[in-house]
Amino acid sequence: MYFPTAAPVNAITDDAALWLAFRTGDNKALGTLAERYFVTLKRYGLKFMVDETIVDDCIQDLFLELWQNRHKINQTPSVKFYLLKSLRNSIIGHLRYQQRFASEEPSQWDTGMPDHFNAESLLIEQETLDGLITQVNSQMATLPKREREALYLRYFENLSVIEIAEVMGVNRQSVSNFLQKALARIRDRWLVTMVLNLFFF
Repeated sequence: MYFPTAAPVNAITDDAALWLAFRTGDNKALGTLAERYFVTLKRYGLKFMVDETIVDDCIQDLFLELWQNRHKINQTPSVKFYLLKSLRNSIIGHLRYQQRFASEEPSQWDTGMPDHFNAESLLIEQETLDGLITQVNSQMATLPKREREALYLRYFENLSVIEIAEVMGVNRQSVSNFLQKALARIRDRWLVTMVLNLFFF
């Protein structure tokens, strides 16, 4: 994968300044943003259960399109969620393109989270017993895909509800509903599991 040569990432240089610089024609600023967010974008892209090379291609295309359209792009309050949203749209667009040559119905596209979703971020600041993370992981695998995606963006990428709504293309109330329902399901199932363990093991 190739990106414009970037200067070393400077933690003091914030995203807003880099974004503004790239929009005015500074390819090093865009390269720095690419370096800064490549791992985040790739990790998120792989959650859609597509091939790693496809994710790499979509990320590369994303930054190339940003550079080509830099004069048309506005300043954004959050570069991170702008990039996540753009990558999501790119991957879904790729899946739709593939769908034209497949027999599955559009409703069967799998743009959700994988079954091995990492739930450790939900257990921050809590003491856990051995095996609790495994239990929560297995419970999350049963959640609807959009609820899993909302949880990933909220607790793993630390996006706000407003930012998640932008990334997923839904309204804020929908995001709140996804999060509340998902957390309620996990809590209820976890309690049931604990009760069964107490009475039958």
